[in-house]
Amino acid sequence: MDPADRTPVLLVTGASSGIGLATCLLAASRGWHVVLAARGPASLQVAATECDAAGAASTLVVPTDVGDDAAVEALVAATLDRHGRIDAVVSSAGVVAYGRTEEVPVDVFDGVLRTNLHGSVNLARHVVPVLRRQDHGTLVLVGSVVGHLTVPSMSPYVLSKWGVRCLVGQLRAENRDRPGVGIAYAAPGGVDTPIYRQAANWAGFAGRPPPPVSSAERAARQVLDRVARPRRRAQLTWANDVVRFGHQYLPRVYERIIETSFAIGATDLARPVPPTDGNVLHPREEGNTLDGRHGSALRDLVANARVVARTGRRPRS
Repeated sequence: MDPADRTPVLLVTGASSGIGLATCLLAASRGWHVVLAARGPASLQVAATECDAAGAASTLVVPTDVGDDAAVEALVAATLDRHGRIDAVVSSAGVVAYGRTEEVPVDVFDGVLRTNLHGSVNLARHVVPVLRRQDHGTLVLVGSVVGHLTVPSMSPYVLSKWGVRCLVGQLRAENRDRPGVGIAYAAPGGVDTPIYRQAANWAGFAGRPPPPVSSAERAARQVLDRVARPRRRAQLTWANDVVRFGHQYLPRVYERIIETSFAIGATDLARPVPPTDGNVLHPREEGNTLDGRHGSALRDLVANARVVARTGRRPRS
């Protein structure tokens, strides 16, 4: 890269789908250099082509399993080889598994932690030293409102996102001596992405984003806003604050409400799902899209409420 080129260099994991893809496309529309990382090479290349069309200064595709520390090290090295610096990194790679804690197979349970939590640690391990040497740049870790809550039938995902939130605090404590290094945290609520349909599932029914549902594009705008303002408020929706308040200050009320509200608001009781490991252990590139095409949240809420009232059907929790 020409040393005089100050166009921002952005590295995104989970770049072939959902919030990660939306973040890449938004940065591309602003004319940034975009480095795209995810497990599936074919869908990554499609994403890079879309970024080129959106106006990216350049695109670099690096197929990467973030749970593999050596692969993350190679990803960071490839970015530096191409650009000589890294201005921003968004850690957006994530997978989900539904089911009771004891029902989710060991390899799937560990696979969720491997991608979501260990992948975030691996990225920080290799990115933070670069940012410290530069005394410049921001690492944005994408968490979730469930990193502040307990939710039935989602133990591995909840544990991983609590861990990501703790990691943010640790990184901030360790990097206070570098004022130019930003450690940001973004906690979405329900976002219309493919992660729910791609999930591993032993709960019996498909998952869906809980309302209010944001678009991937809106979440991406909020994530990129934290590149410039890493200490900006973490929660991306007001609804996150409501459920966090209930969990912290009204725990018994929260526990009673969440059992029914999860069945009605965060699953699709019209779509039974046989046991599947989804995309946790291996990518399913055909499912990598910008949005999840979940349709009307209100329509599904009403339909689910009718099913629960009529039959008592609900996910195994």
